[in-house]
Amino acid sequence: MKLTGAEIVMECLLREGVDVIFGYPGGAILPTYDAMTRYTQIRHVLVRHEQGASHMADGYARATGKVGVAIATSGPGATNLVTGIATAMMDSSPIVCITGQVSRGAIGSDAFQECDITGITIPITKHNYLVTDVEDLAYIIKEAFHIARTGRPGPVLIDIPKDIQNATTDFEYPEEEIELRGYRPTIRASNEQIEDALALIKNAKKPVILAGHGITMSGASQELQELAERAQIPVSLTLLGKGALPENHPLTVGMMGMHGAAACNFAIQEADLLIALGMRFDDRVTGNLKTYSPNSKKIHIDIDPSEINKNVRVDVGIAGDLKVVMQQLLPDLKSQKHSEWIAQIREWQEDGDERDILHHTSPDKLLGAQVINELWKFTEGNAITVSDVGQHQMLEAQYYPHQRPATMLTSGGLGTMGFGFPAAIGAKFGKPDEEVWAIVGDGGFQMTLCELATAQQENIKVNIAILNNGFLGMVRQWQEFFYEERYQATPMFNPDFVLLAQAYGIPAMRVTSREQIEESVKFARSHEGSVLIEYVIEKEEIVYPMVPAGADLHDMIRRPKPGEVQA
Repeated sequence: MKLTGAEIVMECLLREGVDVIFGYPGGAILPTYDAMTRYTQIRHVLVRHEQGASHMADGYARATGKVGVAIATSGPGATNLVTGIATAMMDSSPIVCITGQVSRGAIGSDAFQECDITGITIPITKHNYLVTDVEDLAYIIKEAFHIARTGRPGPVLIDIPKDIQNATTDFEYPEEEIELRGYRPTIRASNEQIEDALALIKNAKKPVILAGHGITMSGASQELQELAERAQIPVSLTLLGKGALPENHPLTVGMMGMHGAAACNFAIQEADLLIALGMRFDDRVTGNLKTYSPNSKKIHIDIDPSEINKNVRVDVGIAGDLKVVMQQLLPDLKSQKHSEWIAQIREWQEDGDERDILHHTSPDKLLGAQVINELWKFTEGNAITVSDVGQHQMLEAQYYPHQRPATMLTSGGLGTMGFGFPAAIGAKFGKPDEEVWAIVGDGGFQMTLCELATAQQENIKVNIAILNNGFLGMVRQWQEFFYEERYQATPMFNPDFVLLAQAYGIPAMRVTSREQIEESVKFARSHEGSVLIEYVIEKEEIVYPMVPAGADLHDMIRRPKPGEVQA
């Protein structure tokens, strides 16, 4: 059958199982928007800024494991996607972004809203395309989805000139398997690699598993739990690995790294074996690489071979699909006990509990840690939380334990302020039956708060928790510790968030005391649409522990115990 390029786009999206796309129309993409009127099976969500579209597609992808789709016009529409594309690239989130481009004859002439978006996004996509022939379009779209979801997932961009969208051709969906020269992700480990890994595990006295985002993406949570339980190995989680093993599991030690649990960081530094699963040893996890876990052997399993030995030299490096490699490893794994090692970790955890701010706080203050912990309590730990970036992000990681994979979504690698709220909208579209909370700060929320209109127009239910301390809190914390309390450009003037929400027709509530938190959760649940809760918290709260940038992982700034003085 003869179809236009625009209709081919929609046909191919249907064949890829796409049920929702997030976007914003404009001249160069208008033919595809017109074609949408004939493909009502796919819902279009009108964002208020294209950055919101890429974050929504990302949140959808993280929550569902499927490919998220964003669409925008040429020029500024395309460039507004860039931050969201880079966020997806750093966190290995599978999204496909479709952009309009000026007609082929105008490319290179500085035509109205022309921009070389493929050139701009080369460093932040797995692959990108400028379509130059309508007959190639269907195969390109199929190939793009294949690249986005296979191997190490990530973003792919397709730039389609307007005349290609208007051109017609005979359409036949490409049914053949995608075969790309040079792109064949390794799936399995060799027998020798499995034997070497098993030998290291057998001989270890103080092993630690480092569980990362790859556990969730490969669906290997069950295999992780079997490994930990059979060999009695404590499990440390990365920020994006939270929920890979239930955080109430007795072998879960907590989150590692700059703001991780002290017991976790001590265990890593004292370990004689690290088993790194689907994580990449980034600087926020390792601290000073020269002193990182100096006495341990290291096993590293990751789908991306370029990550093996990139930051940390390892003894056994395995490039492969984590679930498949774990299934190769487990049949010959022997039961073990590490009672003394686990007892030592328990001592470190008890010391950390004594320093926990929840155990010795003034009743007249509302702290961010209290808000997050109470939200966890009153949602029974079952919500999908989508965090922005800053102090509230680290407090969420510390005080909202997750029991399921893909229920804590946040921008880890790029650290994108403004991610939380639009990504929460995307997550809710992907998981409509789940309770979704966007946990944001007063700074980051203002970067993408225009999506309040999207939530209202689309009648989507997202609960927005703003932790408002009147500061760019994490930057202010660094200024307090390292810049002699020179709070340059961190105090913030904020709008009245309650009135702002109400201007969009969104119910809102302000919370100033701990006693109101339960009421606020009930208030949020009592409304069908989105709800905004502003929690007015202590202005100068500190997130402890903290490993200063470049410091040794064990050299943490820690909260003093009651009666102690900060060193």
